[in-house]
Amino acid sequence: MRRSVLLIEDEESIRELVSDYFTQSSWQVIEAANGEEALELFKTRPVDLVIVDLMIPKVSGWNVCKQVRSQSTVPIIILTAKSEEENKLLGFELGADDYVTKPFSPRVLVARAETLMKRVEHTVGQEEPLISFGNTVIYERKRLVKINGQPIELSYKEYDVLLHLLKHKNFPLTREHLLNQVWGVDYFGDPRVVDTHIKNLRKKLEADARYIRTVFRIGYKFEVES
Repeated sequence: MRRSVLLIEDEESIRELVSDYFTQSSWQVIEAANGEEALELFKTRPVDLVIVDLMIPKVSGWNVCKQVRSQSTVPIIILTAKSEEENKLLGFELGADDYVTKPFSPRVLVARAETLMKRVEHTVGQEEPLISFGNTVIYERKRLVKINGQPIELSYKEYDVLLHLLKHKNFPLTREHLLNQVWGVDYFGDPRVVDTHIKNLRKKLEADARYIRTVFRIGYKFEVES
């Protein structure tokens, strides 16, 4: 099945170039030049991926990210300038799954999108519980997390962090380890992104956040109570 991407970029030349590369890779591209247009399109056009420049007119990339994530778990890639480390962290807090810094290679952007989608599509299938803890149950193949029987919305990276912690329960994991395993060895951004995702997970897991422990000067671990 042909994948579709909502590309939100106000610079026409960049938008056309990126669109050409995605089209050549057999993607259907839906373009938006501002946040207002993007949100209207998102309501009416089902997409598999959203790529959004943070600095867009009318409705900011921040708000687009926030509103998309409030309605859907669709993967989101943010585009941002190299100097905007805090912007990247805030983007992750709002539910983005990956980011690409400007200037960037359209070929690299397509490759990052393909990698993200393969990870997402690989887990689609039969609903099967991986593990339960406290009031939480995780269904690995569907990437579904429920608390007290009610599903909660995690971004793809938030889910991957939680799953990796679970699979290494009672073992302290460094931030560098989590970066390499969840974001990939080619990630060269701010390691604080791990802290941001842990913060989001703790908030969403509510009382069950107690299982994710901070290990001083090391990182984090998922600790099973004896």
